[in-house]
Amino acid sequence: MINDKRRLLLKGGSVAAALALPATRVVAAGRPEVAGGADVHIELRAGHGEAALRPGKPTSVWRYTGRLLAGDPASLQVHAGSSLGPTLRLRRGQRVRIELLNELPEATTIHWHGLHVPDDMDGHPRHAVAPGQRYIYDFTVLNRAGTYWYHAHPHGRTGPQVYRGLAGLLLIDDDEESALDLPRGAYDLSLVLQDRSFDSDNQLVYPVSESAESSMHGRMQGGGMMGRGGMAGMMARMMGVLGDELLLNGRMPQRLEVRARPYRLRLVNASNTRTYKLAWSNGTPLAVIGTDGGLLDSPQAREYLMLAPAERAEVWVDFARWAPGAAPALESLEFDGAMTMGSGRLPDGSRFEVLRFAVVGSERAAPRQPPQRLTELPAARPAIAVNARRPKVFDLTMGMMVWGVDGRSFEMLQASPEETVKLGTHEIWEFRNEGRGAMMGMVMAHSMHIHGVQFRVIGRQVMDRFAAAYRTVSGGLVDGGWKDTVLVMPGERVQVLVGFSDYSGLFLYHCHMLEHEDSGLMRNYLVKA
Repeated sequence: MINDKRRLLLKGGSVAAALALPATRVVAAGRPEVAGGADVHIELRAGHGEAALRPGKPTSVWRYTGRLLAGDPASLQVHAGSSLGPTLRLRRGQRVRIELLNELPEATTIHWHGLHVPDDMDGHPRHAVAPGQRYIYDFTVLNRAGTYWYHAHPHGRTGPQVYRGLAGLLLIDDDEESALDLPRGAYDLSLVLQDRSFDSDNQLVYPVSESAESSMHGRMQGGGMMGRGGMAGMMARMMGVLGDELLLNGRMPQRLEVRARPYRLRLVNASNTRTYKLAWSNGTPLAVIGTDGGLLDSPQAREYLMLAPAERAEVWVDFARWAPGAAPALESLEFDGAMTMGSGRLPDGSRFEVLRFAVVGSERAAPRQPPQRLTELPAARPAIAVNARRPKVFDLTMGMMVWGVDGRSFEMLQASPEETVKLGTHEIWEFRNEGRGAMMGMVMAHSMHIHGVQFRVIGRQVMDRFAAAYRTVSGGLVDGGWKDTVLVMPGERVQVLVGFSDYSGLFLYHCHMLEHEDSGLMRNYLVKA
């Protein structure tokens, strides 16, 4: 646990910034404190549980269970039988108080993925909550309406903790979106995609050992999750973990009955490593209406949609396109990631069915199109960046079987001068995925996430030798909206325009392929006032 005297030392610089953990944030386990001035007050417990994920014996999981202490009852929606935590439904402008009680045998945090919050509210590993302790997250919701999520984020343990079940949805509403004619209630569906492997006893199998640092040993305790050591575990930490079966909303997928009318599908890739190439089985184009940070200015048609780990997308679909009794399916299509990962039943880039729908009822009207004007989305203006003529370059590297950025792995309290930015400015960052330092030219896709901000994607460029593989995914990239996570394919350079407002402090940026993150592909950036 970080005490009040710990300080951030800037590597290569002379500036020191205090990172004191406010004493009021961590309290002893017990009853929640009384909320003062919060519109919504929730207690989340991270602990052991069981879920009937497959026929037969229940699966041991780690998950969040919630209790609404104050506020609108719709703010906390529990999903019986799911391994996911409750859905949090909040409104822009609300002050929210969420108390995490850690009932796990190891430290954990909660990261509010995509939210713009102060650094001590963001779930940074330096604020890890020890077993038996309570941490108070208290912030105002500044984000626009959209589909967000929350998940565990301890250093070196994010992969296994999320794999066990420590994740949930966070949906934000606002007045602007409420005024639009979009599907609501039962016609607003969230689909959280996760892949998992199971042993013969229905328990989760995770191929990386208990110790994040050293090693690959034995059976993981306290959750029924097996770990495999040796070379298999080492390769999984380098390449990522792929499951053999798909979970949808924290349970095995079942055919979903829908009416012949418009629906809003909120798609969330909560998998550890897998990227999806989503398409309708009959080739009907996808009408994309939103990305990570909310609605696009207008719908965008795509034959397929790429969804990398942690990315979200919102799709309008009118099932009146199909006759009653039809059974359209959402599929993940085959693609070439330039280096296929995994040798199990579902290698990355393979084709499989995600979810089959059943169109029920006898009514069938003419299919409706989504509103052609969704929101006012300002144009991205790279010229406002303080480094518009010289973007900052972040090379995604590997050396000695360890991932890193510019050859550096994660350091809990350090940010380099290049990783230091000024509050109130914009910068252009360029992620380069060209295999610098990689063994035998190994280059893998990465899903880059920047904490605390929403950014704009302003440019992509791919090396010639990766161009053919890139063409199998490029048609499904949606870069027009606000983003917090971006797919960077092998051989690709991606430029993003990032603004730093409201909050100074220490934040993370990293690959959201969680084993890459756990094994080093994560760094801090420092926002200085």
